[in-house]
Amino acid sequence: MGNVILRAVLCFETWTLEPDREPDAEPTTYAMQCAVDGDTSPPSQDFAEPQEWVLKHCGKNPSHGTYREIITRPWRSWIGT
Repeated sequence: MGNVILRAVLCFETWTLEPDREPDAEPTTYAMQCAVDGDTSPPSQDFAEPQEWVLKHCGKNPSHGTYREIITRPWRSWIGT
């Protein structure tokens, strides 16, 4: 076999990343998680529902006083022009 020449082509692109606000985007949802026992509220598009869950959970479990907020927000990326 003769000489083999390898050649690489590099292409640098600029990507953009932003929250997806298109009409067909998935909804942003909110949930709360108890930091003591790991129980998690159902996700909801209305933040008031996870807040109500926290108040019920800590009412049933008075020693559970710390929680985590879980936000699921759709994002999209594309190569800029």
